Amino acid sequence: MADADDLLSAEADDHFHDECGVFGIFGRQDAAAIVTLGLHALQHRGQEAAGIVSYDGSQFHVERHVGLIGDTFTKQRVIDSLQGNRAIGHTRYATTGGAGLRNIQPFFAELADGGFAVAHNGNLTNAMTVQRALQKQGAIFSSTSDTETLLHLVATSKERDLNSRFIDAVRQVEGAFSLVAMTAKKMIGCRDPLGIRPLVLGDLDGAWILASETCALDIIGARFVRDLKPGEMVVVTAKGIESLFPFEQQKTRFCIFEYVYFARPDSSVEGRNVYEVRKRIGAELAQESPVDADIIVPVPDSGTPAAIGFSQAAGIPFELGIIRNHYVGRTFIQPGDSIRHMGVKLKHNANRRMIEGKRVVLVDDSIVRGTTSQKIVQMVRDAGAKEVHMRIASPPTSASCFYGVDTPEKSKLLASRMSIEEMAEFIRVDSLGFLSIDGLYRAVGEAGRDNEQPQFCDACFTGQYPTRLLDFEGHDNVRTLSLLATSGA
Repeated sequence: MADADDLLSAEADDHFHDECGVFGIFGRQDAAAIVTLGLHALQHRGQEAAGIVSYDGSQFHVERHVGLIGDTFTKQRVIDSLQGNRAIGHTRYATTGGAGLRNIQPFFAELADGGFAVAHNGNLTNAMTVQRALQKQGAIFSSTSDTETLLHLVATSKERDLNSRFIDAVRQVEGAFSLVAMTAKKMIGCRDPLGIRPLVLGDLDGAWILASETCALDIIGARFVRDLKPGEMVVVTAKGIESLFPFEQQKTRFCIFEYVYFARPDSSVEGRNVYEVRKRIGAELAQESPVDADIIVPVPDSGTPAAIGFSQAAGIPFELGIIRNHYVGRTFIQPGDSIRHMGVKLKHNANRRMIEGKRVVLVDDSIVRGTTSQKIVQMVRDAGAKEVHMRIASPPTSASCFYGVDTPEKSKLLASRMSIEEMAEFIRVDSLGFLSIDGLYRAVGEAGRDNEQPQFCDACFTGQYPTRLLDFEGHDNVRTLSLLATSGA
């Protein structure tokens, strides 16, 4: 028998989990408080744990805690404990390494020439291979996170200065990484040469800022300067900022799913406003997969902008036919048979007045396992819908992500084992339509997908990965490999 916690966990497991968010500031006396606010804005990128490292001119201060930022970073832990005019922070959802205090970032260590902290958004696809080589040389790892590999590579580099040692380290890793690092004298930001994950540069009254998204700049009133370029490394010191390009130039492959789901709608990434892109996605979907219906209903909250775009393009009214409860948490209730099927209503509830007797089009961002879609469709039918159609604002998700997003094994992805017709039958809709890959590219401003040289990383839809997956050959997703690592297999 499932209790309410099990039902919530099952629903959470039916969505892609956001990867991580990073934030750093250099040259501001209330640095840690600013970082805390920035991480609040990036909470959607990771709700499992968070950490901040600051430097006060003589020593480093570290706070790392499991839980939401607002629940764990109190005045005592921020204002009183994290002194200094520079700080970096990280909010995470575990992709590699699993949960636990030892895997919370930023990682910090005292190296030969001083303290060094690093926070990472993404996933390294050769981290375990590099770790094994380092362990054979005597290195001792205190976590199971791929990010600690970078710390060891910097520490063991034979290069003459910190910048060169950092470059030496990042040149040895593969995969996706947007990094923020800090020493006693500088702050460093770096994106992988393909630019898979976002990283932006900002300014707050002369203090330089690095953040995963522009929404983190908005919350503190900072000025957006620019996106870091793929393969770019910026070094911030008291003298100013320096830009370096330590990698061979490659064709960029920014994660297209940032536009579909991960980034906040009020952010701009790679020069595109996310909300506007999502509305265009909905308009493309309406053109590609029209349906004769009475109302367009978003599956909140991620389906809302696309549903607005669909409604406007199709000329069908937009209605909030499903209301989301934003205050869902763990519950003490242990349901019996009579109420155990109510779990989905803890988070979503049908607005019967808007739905009853109507032909309804549900718009959602994606289908992963399909179990939540199935429950929502049934809920809408129970509210009296005459017909229920579903339109998905992305192509079918048929492959796992290895670049910092926690996804189920491929065998558990509904689109990897069913046709669209079979999926429609499984979730019990009258019709089901997905956006095409070319339609998604058009929505983000491209003419269509270049199959020879794709403009984005779209591996979760196409299975075409832009880097080697050195550690993951023979594994369905990141987490299965992590479990093997922690078990010593």
